[in-house]
Amino acid sequence: MDFTSVETTRQRRSRATANSAAFDAARRWRELGLPEARAELFDTRARRRAAVYANNIESYIGAIQVPLGIAGPLQVNGEGGERAYRVPLATTEAALVASYSRGSRVVTAAGGARARVVASGVGRTPVFAFGSVLEACRFADFVRGRMDELANVVATVTTHGRLIAATPTIEGNKVYVDLRYTTGDAAGQNMVTFASDAVCRALLRRAPVRPRHWFLEANLSGDKKATARTLCDVRGRRVVAEATIPAAVIAERLHTTPESMVDYWYAGAVGAVMSGATGMQGHFANGLAALYLACGLDVACVAESAVGITRLQTTRSGDLYASVTLPNVMVGTVGGGTGLPSARACLTILGLAGDGTGDSLAEVCAALLLAGELSIVAAFCCGDFAAAHRALSRGETFERGQRRE
Repeated sequence: MDFTSVETTRQRRSRATANSAAFDAARRWRELGLPEARAELFDTRARRRAAVYANNIESYIGAIQVPLGIAGPLQVNGEGGERAYRVPLATTEAALVASYSRGSRVVTAAGGARARVVASGVGRTPVFAFGSVLEACRFADFVRGRMDELANVVATVTTHGRLIAATPTIEGNKVYVDLRYTTGDAAGQNMVTFASDAVCRALLRRAPVRPRHWFLEANLSGDKKATARTLCDVRGRRVVAEATIPAAVIAERLHTTPESMVDYWYAGAVGAVMSGATGMQGHFANGLAALYLACGLDVACVAESAVGITRLQTTRSGDLYASVTLPNVMVGTVGGGTGLPSARACLTILGLAGDGTGDSLAEVCAALLLAGELSIVAAFCCGDFAAAHRALSRGETFERGQRRE
């Protein structure tokens, strides 16, 4: 068979897959009825892309549209150098893009946000149950001495992921094993799941004592949950962004003062403690959800990624120092939904499509959230928060509020 005939065969298989996916979706709509809903959700483009979405969803019936805006320019002074980004944000919340744009322009006017990924690691935490604590201790000792062997097992499953830790913790007659990986430019949740399954099965084959039962994930990793554990550790990428904003820029662009913003931060910190919040921040979830949705990332990971700390303080010269620390940024620029057409387009707008850009996307996340924190705090300080939402969501005339001292 020559090269041309091989390509023709591949093309035929691709067309068959596409036709099958579209046929299955059409069948589901016949069962549902609802012609008006079908026309909206299963239009020509949705039919044409049925096979494209095959590995990202089951029981496909079409695609939805979410409004997409652009925020920026946002200057990020990251590991790879200084760059001004235009950030795509998908949301149905009026005022969100405007607020992040305002904060981005403030950060950029101040010389940009300094951002760095300071740690990385994605975990799975299987659990093994034994008949006694003595058996659990034997198994834990066995795990501690097998790091190199387990790393080799992982290497047979993935070429991008690498096992960096396997830490057993004993609870009664059970052993929780914290398997920690680096995942390259991918967010890596599926990667670490497949690797951990292989590791567990290798342990079962070689262990000196057999568990009564075991589970691949035992809820210790913090996957898609806000946890105090990862606030001081890392899940995904731990990233920090900071900026020093001159008082003149705050007065001109945010209509308030560094002192007032710090007063608000202290009040918010106490409020966070009183509410039992994990971390201390204003609205990380807003920017993360909008960016994740635009770039094809797992939006459910916002539950953990929105854990973090915002800090504001005045400098000796009377300017404002601001920082955000995000210990659980679950982002990637390859794999998962990042290869879907709209996600790839949004990553292209950022200039972060493909290999070698995962850390840069995490830096953008942190800088964007820093911008959002500055904007929302200033809106509360000068009394514009409600007026801005009324103007942007309801079309009312904007009247600048007056902060009451």
